[in-house]
Amino acid sequence: MSEPEGPSEIEPIEDGPEQRREPVFNLPPVVLAVMGICAVVYLLQQYVLTQEQQLTLLYDGAFIPVLYTGKYGFDWFLFTRPFTYAFLHGSFAHIAINIVWLAAFGSPLANRLGPLRFALFFAVTGLASVALFWAMHPYGEAPLVGASGAISGMMGAAARFGFHTQRSSAGKAAFAGPVLPIAIVLRSRGVVIFLAVWMIINLATGLLGFAPGIDGQIAWEAHIGGFVAGFFGLRWFDRRWQAPEWDTTDRRT
Repeated sequence: MSEPEGPSEIEPIEDGPEQRREPVFNLPPVVLAVMGICAVVYLLQQYVLTQEQQLTLLYDGAFIPVLYTGKYGFDWFLFTRPFTYAFLHGSFAHIAINIVWLAAFGSPLANRLGPLRFALFFAVTGLASVALFWAMHPYGEAPLVGASGAISGMMGAAARFGFHTQRSSAGKAAFAGPVLPIAIVLRSRGVVIFLAVWMIINLATGLLGFAPGIDGQIAWEAHIGGFVAGFFGLRWFDRRWQAPEWDTTDRRT
């Protein structure tokens, strides 16, 4: 039986590179900013503003379709309502669900596009959401609030990557590979199943009014408007080379 080696016989063990600890919440600053604005506005609505001030904020900040028919004249908030409505929410469940989906789909998209392009993407898909909502309900008087339309746009963008993400050396997950041509996307079984389930859920919650914990009607039209804008418009925001829209060659590596 061999004897244990003495201290002088043991070779020193070199310390390897220190393992970097990843933060629990590794969200891009622009996504955190959107979440923060939504949270601050909601807390103001619930705990700071009077009822009269809440109504003023809702009228000036929410998107109200009938105001864009000329029936009630002109005010400067007509230019801002199609953007500010996304930061207002109707209940705790409403804002909580949107924050969860924003973290899931917004983070990899923001890491892919960068903060400025992501902010523009958020604004454009949110605008597309209210555009379709207004087209279907031009004389509607119920205010539209919530970031769901823009988040639906992020889901549409995710589908164009086939939901494929890659983590960088800094630990940040981003959608990876080129924006897939529509022909490739529609041949992906996983993506098609997601699109079908997403559409069914939106129509069911919107038309049947079934959305646990959320008061009021679900604006499924706004969700579809945002999704379509994100799905077809992503190419205008992504900086990398892209194949023709209907190319059938999958170039992912």
